[in-house]
Amino acid sequence: MDMLGGLTPSEFLRDYWQKKPLVIRQAFPDFQCPVSADELAGLACEEGVESRIVIENDDGKPWQLHNGPFSPDRFSSLPEQDWTLLVQGLDHWVPDIADLLEHFRFIPNWRLDDIMASFAPKGGSVGPHYDQYDVFLLQAQGHRRWTFGGHCDHTSPRVEGTPLRILSSWDGEETVTLAPGDMLYLPPGIGHHGVAEDDCITLSVGFRAPTVDDILTGFTDFLCSQSDASDHLNDPDLKIQDNPGTIQPDVVDRLETVIREKLEDRRQLALWFGQFSTAPKSMDIVVPAEEPASTGDVAEAIHVGEQLRWNEGSRFAYYEFASETALFVDGEQFLLKGDAQPFAPLLCSGARVDMPTLARLSEDEALLGLLTTLYNQGSIYFE
Repeated sequence: MDMLGGLTPSEFLRDYWQKKPLVIRQAFPDFQCPVSADELAGLACEEGVESRIVIENDDGKPWQLHNGPFSPDRFSSLPEQDWTLLVQGLDHWVPDIADLLEHFRFIPNWRLDDIMASFAPKGGSVGPHYDQYDVFLLQAQGHRRWTFGGHCDHTSPRVEGTPLRILSSWDGEETVTLAPGDMLYLPPGIGHHGVAEDDCITLSVGFRAPTVDDILTGFTDFLCSQSDASDHLNDPDLKIQDNPGTIQPDVVDRLETVIREKLEDRRQLALWFGQFSTAPKSMDIVVPAEEPASTGDVAEAIHVGEQLRWNEGSRFAYYEFASETALFVDGEQFLLKGDAQPFAPLLCSGARVDMPTLARLSEDEALLGLLTTLYNQGSIYFE
């Protein structure tokens, strides 16, 4: 499927990724939306599903936000137009939506956020705004008119009286109308405004990167959880000083040494980041199997040719050290050595695992046990 409009993935990453927008006509030709507006409304009524309704003019207030879950009669009280329903993490609940992500595997798994669905009747939008993440906006049903362009940041003027970050005094640079199958890529910080021209559904495939705060606080919290974090600073060479109130330079030198040793430990950094970047967005997404399987059950399923696939909300990644490979699944780490190391790239390459190769590797009892663990914790299942 030529979803990049004739560009190779390498050309797209070189010329557009985090650089400039790209309109791709018929990225997904003859696209049929896997979900209906009624199904999205039903999901928005479910506990555990993150949903929002944005109303452009709510009793005279601009761009008001309402958070789900909603009662079914909430939708009958909405105006005829100028509102939007947002359902976050749709790929976690709908396998056909999750399958769309296989087309985006040229971007690392750890960068993926989720797929959000936006349903709006005519005139519906969430206002002109910008995001701090990369997004592919796939038109799934109906038509939406997009105006986009111009870099925005925290200094850009915003509309007052709304909890949303709606841009004011923003005109954009280009306007296009997307039909089903068309797609618009937007880098972080680019202002954009999408308005429904009829009943329409847009699927937003979002890719995030951690903030510096995420990195610093996450890694230091991880270091503080290690067994040696309770060790005390020692000073066996303590000497008499002229003033007991002085903090001597050698004390600061010692502190710097401790901090540098911890921060420069690349192994710990890789292990933390693998766990951090694969942690589920919600505890409701990855739930243990209703009936735990034995290794024999898993071996039999593989033997008869059942297809193994990821839980739609699970996250998989791996990191190769010199003599072992760390596999990360839903915030957990598993260290693989020797002949077991190819198991990690096999499992992480896509949502549906290459079964002939898996059958061969699962002859190793330890790997079969790991598969069983992943099945029982809800990270994988047989279709």
